[in-house]
Amino acid sequence: MNQAREWLQQAQSVVALTGAGISAESGIPTFRGPGGLWRNFKPEQLATPEAFSADPDLVWEWYEWRRSLIAAAQPNPGHLALAAFERRAPDLVLVTQNVDGLHDRAGSERIVKLHGDIWIDRCLDCDAEQTVRFDDARVVSSHYCGCGGLLRPGVVWFGEALPLDAWRAAEQAVRRAEVVLVVGTSSVVYPAAGLIPMAKSAGAKVIEVNPEQTALSGEIDCCLRGKAGEILPALLG
Repeated sequence: MNQAREWLQQAQSVVALTGAGISAESGIPTFRGPGGLWRNFKPEQLATPEAFSADPDLVWEWYEWRRSLIAAAQPNPGHLALAAFERRAPDLVLVTQNVDGLHDRAGSERIVKLHGDIWIDRCLDCDAEQTVRFDDARVVSSHYCGCGGLLRPGVVWFGEALPLDAWRAAEQAVRRAEVVLVVGTSSVVYPAAGLIPMAKSAGAKVIEVNPEQTALSGEIDCCLRGKAGEILPALLG
């Protein structure tokens, strides 16, 4: 850990790439974990444009359930350590695959959201977006826009491309980074996983924080095994 801490302290430009693992430590089920099923449906059966077209009420029921879990969760020490480090780092960009907004609630501001935001509703007709909030664990939201169009969650579904602006921002940040910190991601979901070899080819040091070995661990400069909530406060403090 000492070597990794030294790289981070000396770096002028850092990217933190986070995945579902850091949110799982706050009690949010991951798609691929044991809590990934809902009413006998797999996420891959619900998080698609086809599923929404066939039964928008069912898909919305699932997303409202997910929002209720997220609303009850709190940012953990890993989220808080990244937010505190951002306030000290001259150029830290947080690139996340998570849609839960826990980084925002922890205080991070320079966030690139590759997979969208579960707290955004977007109109299928006019593309207007609105932010929703919880009140007493109930969604304060209608499923229809003011124009009369149907709203959908503002997240990237299976089979959809990542938002172009977010992807370009992530690429630019990774290409100029001296250190890339990879936290809680299985490194199997592309194109996000492709940011790691991109960082290596650009000459960055890559640090992985994960309880288990991942698909790209063999390419990592420093692997720190353990929970983000335990390692990041020590690494970034």
